[in-house]
Amino acid sequence: MGDIKHNFDVIIVGSGIAGSALACALGGSSMRVAVIEAQKISTAWPEQNDSIDGFDARVSALTVASQGFLQSLDVWPAICEKRVSPYQHMHVWDADGTASIDFSANDINQPCLGHIVENSLTINALARRMTQFPNVQLIDQSKLESFSVGGVGSEIVLDDGRVLTAPLVVAADGANSQIRHQAEFLMREWDYNHKAIVATVQTSKKHQQTAWQRFLPEGPLAFLPLQSSNFDEHFCSIVWSATPQYADNLMALGDQEFCENLATAFEYRLGKITAVGSRVCFPLKQRHAVSYVKPGLALVGDAAHTIHPLAGQGINLGLLDVRALAEELLRAEARSLNFGELAVLQRYERRRKGSNLAMMAGMEGFKRLFEQPALPVRWARNTGMRWLDKTTGLKHQVMRKAMGL
Repeated sequence: MGDIKHNFDVIIVGSGIAGSALACALGGSSMRVAVIEAQKISTAWPEQNDSIDGFDARVSALTVASQGFLQSLDVWPAICEKRVSPYQHMHVWDADGTASIDFSANDINQPCLGHIVENSLTINALARRMTQFPNVQLIDQSKLESFSVGGVGSEIVLDDGRVLTAPLVVAADGANSQIRHQAEFLMREWDYNHKAIVATVQTSKKHQQTAWQRFLPEGPLAFLPLQSSNFDEHFCSIVWSATPQYADNLMALGDQEFCENLATAFEYRLGKITAVGSRVCFPLKQRHAVSYVKPGLALVGDAAHTIHPLAGQGINLGLLDVRALAEELLRAEARSLNFGELAVLQRYERRRKGSNLAMMAGMEGFKRLFEQPALPVRWARNTGMRWLDKTTGLKHQVMRKAMGL
């Protein structure tokens, strides 16, 4: 296969949620799209059961806006057929005080605030949809050997010798993007000094279709409701962010001790933690590309930005990136413009960069505010939470913004 060149219009590197969603959004157009993935792209649904290990440990809190986008790609119905967990309420409270905020979908006449969806289901549903488009070619189990940008476009050489060319390459290859690194995009990044522990847990009380978040001195702890196929409401996905040493200590505990520590940290809001599945722990960093685009290159999703998981906005920002980029590429297609032209790509960047920065700044502010142990700061944030909870109009605006409405 050595020197044979395969010509495309758009090459997407990475078949995670962002990359696959972009391929689906461009599916059915006249564009020749290639999706490159180092792992095998599977269209078989993952094994599911209603036990503690029957859920994917990695989940996403998909907003109403993300749901609408996946609906437009004709992917959402397939996800719903398998397993989704809508939540109607959100309860947030401060460990260092008595203040709390309650959000309810009923208050803004919405059926739910969002859905908790296992990442493996979203990825598989997108993979199945991608295979239905004749203009989308999946190239899996293929690693990037080298990458270069020339005058007429980009060239990618795979580890099996195949050479792919296209006017535009889109990096959707995650937080440690190889394309971003090789293309020398300038990054701003800093360590949150946190690690996140994620796992599925079983609780003695029902979660009541509520997303729960407690701000602890060590970091935020979230319980996200999972609904089994028989509508059992005793499973939750947890995201426990904590300082590295504290997180390492928690990971070293046996299951029973971990469950006891978790229930205590959560004030037994859902009773005892009766079981925990396999735990995953990873460091948290904030990253943001100074620019999302260069001639012939665009970054989307985690390749462009990563954010603290305390509000579950990471993948939602990525899907908004994808939707904006797809719209600009389809506009360029209609006008017979070069897909890799900087003017085309900068329209995408202008639409997304400000919104992403605002969300990242907000999350950073929240994290810093709830880390402060000083009594005046604790008093101020508890007073602020009580005020927001009672200020109906503003609270509704916050909810609609968070939902992407």
